[in-house]
Amino acid sequence: MLNNANLFEIQSGSNKLGTPRYIVSVLCIAVVCALLIVKMGMTISIIFILLPFVAVYLNMLFNYPIIGYYSAVTLGFFLLGIGRYLNTDLPLGLAMDMILILTYIALIFNNFFGEINWKAAYKDATLLALVWFGFSILEMVNPESHSFAAWFNGMRGISLYMLLMIPLALIFINTNRKLDTFLYLWGILSILASLKGIMQNTIGVDSYEKAWLDAGAAETHILFGKLRVFSFLSDAGQFGANQGYSGVVAIIIAMAVKEFRAKLFFTIVGILGLYGMLLSGTRGAISVPLAGFAVYFFIKRNTGVMISGLIILLVVFVFFKYTMIGQGNQQIRRMRSAFDPNDPSLQVRIENQKTLAVYLSTRPLGGGIGHAGVKAKKYLPNAFLSQIATDSWYVMIWAEQGIIGLMLHLFIIFYTLIKGCYHIMFRIRDPILKMKMAALAAGMFGIMVASYGNAVLGTMPTGMLIYTTIAVLLNTEILDNEALSRTAELQILQES
Repeated sequence: MLNNANLFEIQSGSNKLGTPRYIVSVLCIAVVCALLIVKMGMTISIIFILLPFVAVYLNMLFNYPIIGYYSAVTLGFFLLGIGRYLNTDLPLGLAMDMILILTYIALIFNNFFGEINWKAAYKDATLLALVWFGFSILEMVNPESHSFAAWFNGMRGISLYMLLMIPLALIFINTNRKLDTFLYLWGILSILASLKGIMQNTIGVDSYEKAWLDAGAAETHILFGKLRVFSFLSDAGQFGANQGYSGVVAIIIAMAVKEFRAKLFFTIVGILGLYGMLLSGTRGAISVPLAGFAVYFFIKRNTGVMISGLIILLVVFVFFKYTMIGQGNQQIRRMRSAFDPNDPSLQVRIENQKTLAVYLSTRPLGGGIGHAGVKAKKYLPNAFLSQIATDSWYVMIWAEQGIIGLMLHLFIIFYTLIKGCYHIMFRIRDPILKMKMAALAAGMFGIMVASYGNAVLGTMPTGMLIYTTIAVLLNTEILDNEALSRTAELQILQES
């Protein structure tokens, strides 16, 4: 027994490493690692370096499952841009699937002897996500669908992440403090994205980014010798729309919060976000602040605020549409082209939509998820739909899932927005929460409008933020009750 043993004769810790058995084991592991590095190169080296950090992360995740949700939000910003730096054929996108599934596993194990509050996820937001995912599953038997790989890869971004993210957001973001954590995390990531974009614009791209541009991305990201900034996101279109989204949400929140440091933080996020939007040269992104702030002024139901806001939006519209002020600036010049109905790019898109209308007139379920646009060439290089650029998120949904899928999708997002706005205007009692929800609704509508010009709504990181917004907008009663309860408790403490 241990109690009768001489403690000085017990070997433990580093002393065991001096025994032959452990020395041979360590040498064998070292040889195997060396052979793997020689055979597989940099990828396996990075994996070995990351293993200790992964172990620590998994320990934290299984103790605090909410870390997995915040990890998914964070990963959404970096995941698609990481491929520029890793010379590998590994499907990096599956990392998001892994994080979300691990979060559910951690949630179950963390409450193994208790009870998970699944009732928190029993909301209409989850039902809508489930219906949308079910329709995506139905698309597997679409007679026009010819590639399971195309369906699988397309379905994940269109509906799977929505189904996985919304219940997690409903379960985890059940207090205003957790909502604030989400907003601050979003703000920090947006600042980093803007700063990286500013570096690209002032210093230039790094060697990996240049290689990515030289491989074909320059065709859409260098126009008239000027770089369309893309930061560490997937492309300039996603960067511009997402930063416009972040800018709208942050500026409205900055007007709501009272604490100076919070007001300063969200003001910085807002200004950098809108500046990053301009640097991206993404014309459709200008609709994010225009549409977003229009919804905010409507939600306020204050005649003075509404009139002042509409005047500001009208001035911005006139500036881009009817003046030539700032035409010498590349970013302003490109944004201004978004207001030109005769723009050649717009005309090409209209012609593509006319072609799709003829094709889809006899295909109410579309041509199959993942089967339309440039991305489909990887799986179906000679298919009809893979030769036509979809550009718009809604055109992509229409082409792949038909008029039935498009109507269902529009119903889901408009149902969310309308119900959310109704709660903001007539149900939410806490004034700070009301403004935060108004910010999220405004930003969501801005992305909805911008998604007509670019496929941004369901693409990372915007998609992960939108899915959280859907969950939060349809869960305002929980947050409102919690905010009022906390306020009442503070008042009691102050009076006692």
